Amino acid sequence: MLKHNPIPVSTRLKELLFDYFLILAYLACLTLLCLSFYFLVFGEIPVFTALQSQLIATFTSVLPIIAIFSWMDSRGGSWGKKKAGLRVVYQKSPLSSALIRNSIKFLPWQLGHMGTISGIYSNYTSPFGHICTFLSLGLLILLLVMAIKRKDKRHLGDLLAGSQVVVKKLANIS
Repeated sequence: MLKHNPIPVSTRLKELLFDYFLILAYLACLTLLCLSFYFLVFGEIPVFTALQSQLIATFTSVLPIIAIFSWMDSRGGSWGKKKAGLRVVYQKSPLSSALIRNSIKFLPWQLGHMGTISGIYSNYTSPFGHICTFLSLGLLILLLVMAIKRKDKRHLGDLLAGSQVVVKKLANIS
């Protein structure tokens, strides 16, 4: 692992933008697929309980995105990383490390879903929803600050997974 990682913030933002568009494309396809299914099978969008909504959000958006990005990262990097000239390097098994890394990286998104869904079903009076939202924002800020301010550019997921995002040219010498 590099102690001083010279990735410019603009390069990480480029990576983030491309990966964000990939996630948006996935979510757009998921929306079309779900709406088509609901209207073909039920003739309308069914009413779900809060628990059902939590499970649907987790199993159709968060877990697949974690799996997709883990698979891409275990092979060197996501679409955004490749477009930005970056690569993920690992100290241990790439796939298991990528799963750890991406589970932490997308945890704020899951917590945000949980807080929002809880809020919708409780008219935003649920302490659980407020706690999830607070934790989501706090963890998101922590991950961003770590990736930008640390000299090695590693966030919490990288530290726990034993991984590091580096410029592709430096990946061969690290």
